[in-house]
Amino acid sequence: MVRLSALLTIMILALLPFSKVTQAETLSIFTWEGYVEPAEIAAVNSLLKKQGYGDIKVKLISTWAQGPEQMFNVIRAGKADVSFLTLNYLLMQNGKIAKLLQPINTSSPRLSHYSKLSKALTRIPMAMMADKPLYLPWGGGAYGIWANMDKLKPADLPVSINDLWHKKWKGKLALSSGQVQPNIALASLAMGKPPFYVHDMANNRDALVGLADPQGAMQMKVNDLYAQVGQFWPSGPNFKDPKVVLVASYGIAASAINAEGGNWRLVNFKEGNTVWLDTINFHKDLTGRKLEAAEIFANYFIGKTVQDRVVNELGMVAASTLVTKNPLIDANPKFFAADMFWPPYGRASDNLMLQISKRAMKQ
Repeated sequence: MVRLSALLTIMILALLPFSKVTQAETLSIFTWEGYVEPAEIAAVNSLLKKQGYGDIKVKLISTWAQGPEQMFNVIRAGKADVSFLTLNYLLMQNGKIAKLLQPINTSSPRLSHYSKLSKALTRIPMAMMADKPLYLPWGGGAYGIWANMDKLKPADLPVSINDLWHKKWKGKLALSSGQVQPNIALASLAMGKPPFYVHDMANNRDALVGLADPQGAMQMKVNDLYAQVGQFWPSGPNFKDPKVVLVASYGIAASAINAEGGNWRLVNFKEGNTVWLDTINFHKDLTGRKLEAAEIFANYFIGKTVQDRVVNELGMVAASTLVTKNPLIDANPKFFAADMFWPPYGRASDNLMLQISKRAMKQ
């Protein structure tokens, strides 16, 4: 009797209309910590649902971005559909990251905010493929020197980068030991050369021999710069170190300490500051409705709501002209000068800069 009842149940279920529960597809986002907030994920998912993409859900992957090699490995493994790459990463090491990306369809109706992006940032040569960008500009900043205005007066601030070598700043300067390229850029500018002179000379054998000379002008300049340093930070500066009043920073950390009540200001050297740009990128395998969902995500992140947060909470420079304020651009319209953008360093120039820095560190 039990078997008959079970058999009848199976037969009845077989006759019922077949229904299938659709599993939502995930749009995986790979980003730097703090760039994408939970409320923004919820807002985009709501937009997707309203626009007929409710079967696709935006989700952050568990790994935060850390640097070019790590980001390459994550993207190559297919773990990310959308990434927030720093612009100069794309063409590093023969463009191996660029090969994992697809050009942006800037005419897409789902990228309505594209026309409001700063024209200075939308067609940067180092990130173009077949005359189309591999990126959407999102937010950037300067790798500059920030001054503690609780301890200094405006008249005290260095005017030229060369002033950093003055004895008054000895022991009061903080630089990065983790990424040495900006330190070499400071030395290059102080020598009256372009900030990325070592990179620019990568194919000039005679110039490289001179730059590699342990007794050469570049090595001596970096030696003397490092002798000024009171704090070398490996991953992030310590703005609470009482010894230092001038701190090298990407700007985000400086804004964070200001949010806690600090009073740090970017020093506007007459030579300018080197700049960087973080971007939104699409994996080359992203197609169809999922690609369309990625465009909706990106459009929200280059829209006014998020771009205002880029300025007000992250202390960065917004890529969009929709923002209520963009202080660093307002103070210096040429902030994103083309020759000040960090380049896609090659292996030869990168190794040489590391060698120069290691020698200086031993002095």
